Amino acid sequence: MTLNDPAGGESAADATPASLDGAGDGAGDLARGESVERLSDVAARLRESVQRVIVGKDEAIDLALVALLCRGHVLLEDVPGIGKTTMAKALAQSLACDFKRIQFTPDLMPGDVLGVNILNMQSGEFDFRPGPIFAQVLLADEINRATPRTQTALLEAMQERQSTIDGETRKLPEPFIVLATLNPIEMEGTFPLPEAQLDRFMLRVTLGYPTQAEEADILLRFGDPTEEPFIDPVMTIEELMQAQKLVTKVRMEDTLRTYLLQVIDATRNMEDLQLGASPRASLALYRASQAWAAMKGRAYVVPDDIKRMVSPVLAHRMILSPQARLRGRDAESILDDRIRDIPVPIER
Repeated sequence: MTLNDPAGGESAADATPASLDGAGDGAGDLARGESVERLSDVAARLRESVQRVIVGKDEAIDLALVALLCRGHVLLEDVPGIGKTTMAKALAQSLACDFKRIQFTPDLMPGDVLGVNILNMQSGEFDFRPGPIFAQVLLADEINRATPRTQTALLEAMQERQSTIDGETRKLPEPFIVLATLNPIEMEGTFPLPEAQLDRFMLRVTLGYPTQAEEADILLRFGDPTEEPFIDPVMTIEELMQAQKLVTKVRMEDTLRTYLLQVIDATRNMEDLQLGASPRASLALYRASQAWAAMKGRAYVVPDDIKRMVSPVLAHRMILSPQARLRGRDAESILDDRIRDIPVPIER
């Protein structure tokens, strides 16, 4: 029997959908826990690898892994010196994937990202020289320093996994993930990311300052600048792509799907928000909830999975109203307040 919990209690996290055993197309293995255990093991391997160079920040690392398992892109947004670039590089090095890095600057041109056609004087034909976008893992460092023209060069690649140069469309390699870093407080020499590009990032991750104990560990582990930490790959391309397929088998009950859509719809009818969540955002929340459940060793989604993913998936896509800005509100607090008013479905 399905009931509504007006208070949105956390007890819903322990509920197990009764109809899980009847799931088909590979979900039966998930129901027995076999594939889910593999996914949680995969996440644990990657997490331990990244933690070799990132002290603490388990939640931030897990969120980046969610995007990776969902074939999504990650926006690492925080103040300088926190470890955004280091975390992106560590995640890339943990994968046996082709890795490229772009340092975004105001003079960077779209051709520097996508590639160019160059005339071959011997053959008289144009040869294509691919840019760094043709990599499986792309680190876009300080992405907001590039001009809007260069930023838009990423839009097609991030959404459609292809790139069009001089009228010819070329497919990007699989898997393909963009890890972008952004400094939110530095305004000089930067260009705000347009909403269309922000909407293409599945998750926004912030690291925050380390605790005093974590910072002491950083001083002890990385005090010698001559010892550069190195990470060996812990996952093959085939393992990663198989894990991405398994995530889609995680079960979400109809009542939870309705709950997710109520959360999305609420963002479109709030006075504090000028722009609500798009259908792309609802898909991102759906997939992220599946991945978070799988990383926790479950073959099914519970309400707490959805609630945990709301801010990382939706907050950076929202545009606040002028009144909300004047009151000092932010998207995270607005979403948290609104979610409390939505009844949470539970199974008994």
